[in-house]
Amino acid sequence: MQVSIPTIDGALAALYSKQAVPAQTYKGHPIISFPINISGVPAGTHSLAFTFVDHDAIPVGGFTWIHWIAANIPATTTQIPENASQTGAIPMIQGNNSTAGGYVGETDPKVSQHYVGPYPPDKDHRYSFKLFALDTELPLQSGYWLNEFHDAIAGHVLATAKTQVIGRA
Repeated sequence: MQVSIPTIDGALAALYSKQAVPAQTYKGHPIISFPINISGVPAGTHSLAFTFVDHDAIPVGGFTWIHWIAANIPATTTQIPENASQTGAIPMIQGNNSTAGGYVGETDPKVSQHYVGPYPPDKDHRYSFKLFALDTELPLQSGYWLNEFHDAIAGHVLATAKTQVIGRA
């Protein structure tokens, strides 16, 4: 299985990150999600799921920053279009990102339960995207947490695909 995210010299386009113009943000957060290309999904896959996180946030904030998590994407999906997080162009159940936690305390689900783009405060960060092919749909509801996601996929992963992109400071 393979996954790719369009980049410019390895970095996300401004539209999807800190450099987004105000009209492309909500409450100061870049919320337009990037397109995702998927291929080679194995036979027997019933759904797809993914995580998009920033491990480079650990020295800054003390933990991995969750930017976007989603599950129960149809197994036949080959492209998740730009802004699918907000538009619902592809069916998916989205979980909480790190703005929902106690560190930020965001309560608006348009921010806390959807894509919120890279906003590295100190230097360019590396962002990890991991796609999972699953043998089932997950028993998750909107606003689930990353630990619930990992518990739900345990024993159901048929294949994974990873990619990394840079978010500019």
